[in-house]
Amino acid sequence: MVGVPELPDVTVYVESLERRIAGVRLDGVRLASPFVLRSVDPPLDACRGRTVVGVERIGKRIAIGLDDDLFLVVHLRIAGRLRWRTTGAKIPGRFGLAAFDFSSGTLLLTEAGTHKRASLHAVRGRGGVRAHDPGGIDPLGCTVTELASVLRREPHTIKRALTDPRLVSGIGNAYSDEILHRARMSPFQRTDRLDDAAVARLHAATRAVLVEWTDRLRREVGDGFPEKVTPFRDGMAVHGRFRQGCPVCGTAVQRIVRAENESNYCPTCQTGGRLLADRALSRLLGNDWPRTLE
Repeated sequence: MVGVPELPDVTVYVESLERRIAGVRLDGVRLASPFVLRSVDPPLDACRGRTVVGVERIGKRIAIGLDDDLFLVVHLRIAGRLRWRTTGAKIPGRFGLAAFDFSSGTLLLTEAGTHKRASLHAVRGRGGVRAHDPGGIDPLGCTVTELASVLRREPHTIKRALTDPRLVSGIGNAYSDEILHRARMSPFQRTDRLDDAAVARLHAATRAVLVEWTDRLRREVGDGFPEKVTPFRDGMAVHGRFRQGCPVCGTAVQRIVRAENESNYCPTCQTGGRLLADRALSRLLGNDWPRTLE
């Protein structure tokens, strides 16, 4: 299954790339799909022969810094993935989008599925990089007060707020489910109704979940390169575990889908035993929609 790589996955991508390309030369970029390149200035050829000076995470994006203040910004979207291969490796015919040929090896950009949403931008300077930052706060570096200010800025559900890159950086469907389960909060609880204690609990849960999973992924990858990036992982409490038992209380995990967004939650731990209404199903079942586990 595919899903958007989130903060833990992107962090491990960045660290794995740093070990391989920091201080080495970019010999060139090969494009299998012209649509993946979304910028024209500077031209991609301007990056050829440049030395990598750093790799960093910009929300869910990866920015490869080159000398002469040039950057390559990669956004994987939902199905984009990175593969590390020997220098000059062939771009996969079906899913391949681009190849970045470094003196130390080749980085392949692939994307499964028919909707090609992954993107590559070549930009100049810090201003060019900032233009690709949606502006959300760093969930690992923010204070409780900063998180409270962001959440209370506009009335949203917590699920929506956590996954809005303009509010919080790097979190998507998978880890928001895990964070809300850890915080024992309903995904549809309103941000403008959170008291200080609830915000503090959410802040602690956010940091704990992201740090734990980043450390776990680091251990799994070791000195290798992350090849199995997925939002569905063994050991998750609720995400991708519909109808399986909650690891805390044993209640069957529930799932609701609204638009393209999915929420997985434990009714006992998060909603006081109440089943959240899936709009399509609840409209179909009407008064027969079950309100509680019983």
